[in-house]
Amino acid sequence: MTMRALLVLLVVLNLGVAAWWLFHDDAAAPTQADPPSGIARLALASEHPELRPPPTPVAAAPAATPPAGAPAPATPPPADTCLRLGPFADADAAGKAQDALRAGAKRIAVREQQAQAGRDRGWRVYLPPAADRTAADATAERLRAAGFKDLLVVGNGAEANGIALGRFSTEDRARQHAEALRAAGFEAKAEALGETKATYWLELAVAGDADAAALRRRAGAAQSRPIDCPGPR
Repeated sequence: MTMRALLVLLVVLNLGVAAWWLFHDDAAAPTQADPPSGIARLALASEHPELRPPPTPVAAAPAATPPAGAPAPATPPPADTCLRLGPFADADAAGKAQDALRAGAKRIAVREQQAQAGRDRGWRVYLPPAADRTAADATAERLRAAGFKDLLVVGNGAEANGIALGRFSTEDRARQHAEALRAAGFEAKAEALGETKATYWLELAVAGDADAAALRRRAGAAQSRPIDCPGPR
């Protein structure tokens, strides 16, 4: 009997607790009490965005600088300048000019050049006489095979068995043709037609910043011409 009464009591209590959870009102959320009259209410900074401090700027990383004492990149020296100075009347005059410029030159040489003494009659390109006609004809066939078809085998005279390779109105064109023949393996020569005389020139290589006019005056030359520098040997 006692046990049954206890069980009934527990059931009633459980039902009462369940009913309380189902039907009780939530406690009213606490309201913020107003401060007394005349006293300002404290506010958090988060409630006023305009009062927030500005973000601290992040300092940019300093640019990398070379270590103190590091050598600056070397500036390459200017390329060499090559000149032709002259003309000189004879080999002695050219030799004296060569001696005057030798100290400041990287390369220097005297060149002999045949110049026309009288009326301009043009230039010719030729091969010197071969040993006999058979050798001259064989050379002519080699020339034609290499693409040089404007030629004539000389049949008689002082230049018999030589090969004429053309006449030209200017020295430059004649020398260019002779250079092309030499590049192909033929010992061609360029020569002025008519009476000629020898003149002498200095060809030299100097530093790229050298004063060409000063070099010309020191050599006693009338002209100074830039020329192509020869390639390395």
